[in-house]
Amino acid sequence: MKRVRAVFMLRLFFLVFTCGVLALSLPARQTSKKGPSTAGGKIDLNTASEKDLETLPGVGPATAKKIIAGRPYASVDELSKAGVSSKVISQISPLVTASGGTETPASKAAEPAAAPSAPTPPAKTSASASSGASQATPGAGMVWVNLDSGVYHYPSSRYYGKTKNGRYMSETDAMSAGYHAAKNEKKPTQ
Repeated sequence: MKRVRAVFMLRLFFLVFTCGVLALSLPARQTSKKGPSTAGGKIDLNTASEKDLETLPGVGPATAKKIIAGRPYASVDELSKAGVSSKVISQISPLVTASGGTETPASKAAEPAAAPSAPTPPAKTSASASSGASQATPGAGMVWVNLDSGVYHYPSSRYYGKTKNGRYMSETDAMSAGYHAAKNEKKPTQ
């Protein structure tokens, strides 16, 4: 009886030991796999998933979405066009690559429509693209209408072209649609 019990305990010990060793080696195997988004240990900006991008220093969910929205990239420096700060770009540039980043004619056609003509920093292509199909490049006499608040902004405003849900309109169209000028802004003289 004691012998049977000893053999049983010995087998149980080896079973638990073997399961422990396998459990410890499993995460090592999973992290050593290189998926399609890595090349030579670097993460490819053009193919990486949002979770892969979030593993980079300084990149959270919002920045990862900006990076994905700005694809394709021919070089890492093009991240600035997607609204990624230069500090983050300098942190992640040794860790990422931009392979296969040839631009398509569709992406070239979308760039001029997303960039406002006022002297503002380049960015917000994802916000501009999501604000409506009738989005047009701003011209003279155009205002930026924040569709959520019902307020429009002049080109000299810091909010011009920057709110998430908005679009460019002529001032007369904005007023006839029921929108009003921001209280702290003055109409620019022509």
